[in-house]
Amino acid sequence: MSLRFLKLVAVNVLVFVVLAEAVGLYASYMDTGHFLYTTPRHYDAIKETAARRLTADSVHPYFGPLHKPGFRPQSNNFGFTSPYAFPYEKRSADEFVIGIFGGSVGEQFCELGVPRLLEDLGADRALNGPSTPLGAGRRFVPLCFSHEGYKQPQQLIVLAYFLTLGQQFNLVINIDGFNEVALGSRNDEHGRDISMPSPIHIDPLLNLIDQATLTPARVQALARISVYKERLNGLIDRMRRNRSAAVHVALDRYYRFTMNRYQAEVGAYDALPSNPPASSLLLLTPPVRKREAPGVVFDDIANDWTRASLLMHDLLAARGVSYLHVLQPNQYFTRRTFSDAEARVALNKDTPFKRSVENGYPALERAAAMLAEKEQFVDGTTALDREPAPVYEDDCCHYTDRGYEVLADLIAERVGTN
Repeated sequence: MSLRFLKLVAVNVLVFVVLAEAVGLYASYMDTGHFLYTTPRHYDAIKETAARRLTADSVHPYFGPLHKPGFRPQSNNFGFTSPYAFPYEKRSADEFVIGIFGGSVGEQFCELGVPRLLEDLGADRALNGPSTPLGAGRRFVPLCFSHEGYKQPQQLIVLAYFLTLGQQFNLVINIDGFNEVALGSRNDEHGRDISMPSPIHIDPLLNLIDQATLTPARVQALARISVYKERLNGLIDRMRRNRSAAVHVALDRYYRFTMNRYQAEVGAYDALPSNPPASSLLLLTPPVRKREAPGVVFDDIANDWTRASLLMHDLLAARGVSYLHVLQPNQYFTRRTFSDAEARVALNKDTPFKRSVENGYPALERAAAMLAEKEQFVDGTTALDREPAPVYEDDCCHYTDRGYEVLADLIAERVGTN
């Protein structure tokens, strides 16, 4: 084998590696709006699986499902994702305390949207006089009271509880809407009142508390879910150690595929009937009223959503605290034009969430007209429509980093004009 041939092979390999890395960087930038080398994407491991536990959650007697305190990164004394113990006491008069309420979108906003929100508010002059930006001489303290699956009246209950404990706020932001229609309607299908906690999140805990509610099919589904959790953790570990953009893109695509399979399995588990929980210590209230006409359940969800938000407004207004209510965007209620790549990630005609959003969001929009007259309300359903970068990261409801930044800009704009 000649030296010339070896050099040719080496050059071709080098060119291939460089081109593959360039393609990987471009693909990563199109996915997130950031360069991978300077802003690596963050992935949260499923910690309970790594610790050989069945769950990282517990049942709070007032809130429903909640993380075990200290079990997840920055999980505080209650189990909310926050570096601060609750209730947080102001350490100086210049602190500006912002409470973020909602479900998993609210929880991810705490991590991915709040830095952009604080940057926007720090440059805003409207809230602190004409000559001084809000951030000048003040310290923002964002507190996250959001949790996966939370829906009204959970945000209201959490707020009332912490106000009772003496928690102080300068601003409260409530980001919701999707869970109310997607999970409230699932409760109705399960023969429970729409006000009950999410069946997707409460049922696995109920099965662990009272194993008599488990069925063989549910045991098998839990085993499959556990396998997907382990696979996701393995992929996350490999991506954290990887330094190549080309390899990262390949692993990230497989991670998304596996995450979609995992979420589909969780949805399938939710659809499986439990054994009758009559002997369970956990009471899940049956429907408080009959709903026989089509669509009535979504009107009732919208009415409950409206009442709960107005009660949050009243509790805060009595204390001189600003309240901003945001109806979150969703891919199944939008005029956004999806690229083929984003559509493969974001749209799933078989997900049960699609029907719930298509039928439920119009009811929320009708209720929003009244809400806007009585509270500071932002209809965010069109917020992501014109953003050219990908904004949805799964086929449920969550956003890319860029999606959360756009939402943060919208919130900051409304905060700054009121």
